[in-house]
Amino acid sequence: MGAEVTVLSRSEAKREAAIALGADHYHATSDVETFKTLANTFDAILNTISPLIDLNAYLALLGLRSTPVTVGATAEPMPLNVFSLFGNERNVTGSQFGSIRQTQEMLDFCAEHQVTAEVEVIGADQINDVYERVLTSDVRYRFVIDTATLA
Repeated sequence: MGAEVTVLSRSEAKREAAIALGADHYHATSDVETFKTLANTFDAILNTISPLIDLNAYLALLGLRSTPVTVGATAEPMPLNVFSLFGNERNVTGSQFGSIRQTQEMLDFCAEHQVTAEVEVIGADQINDVYERVLTSDVRYRFVIDTATLA
């Protein structure tokens, strides 16, 4: 839709899927060179993960007057060095979820542009196994429980 998209992920494991879904670039954050190579290059970062990250390292990836948006909530406080904000006049923001109206607008947009979700449908009897997969980051996209399997 006109944006140049870069996926940042901990390892190389999701590279193929990210490119297949339309990402222009992919970088593993476990490679320390990633943060050096990409310093000051992004206009925005959308953080969709829940684990604790080094927010200051990600802020260094942002260019002038840029913003990371966090939609994945960690259970632990995320330390912020305010000096990470000053050099390039960076902002930090987050969003839990939208209103019913905003959700409908998003669904309408997706329908109009044929944006669909990649999901893994599971039976209710698989919930415990899937939970273990979530803990080990063995998740592709989102799990959807087939309600027909509920007892």
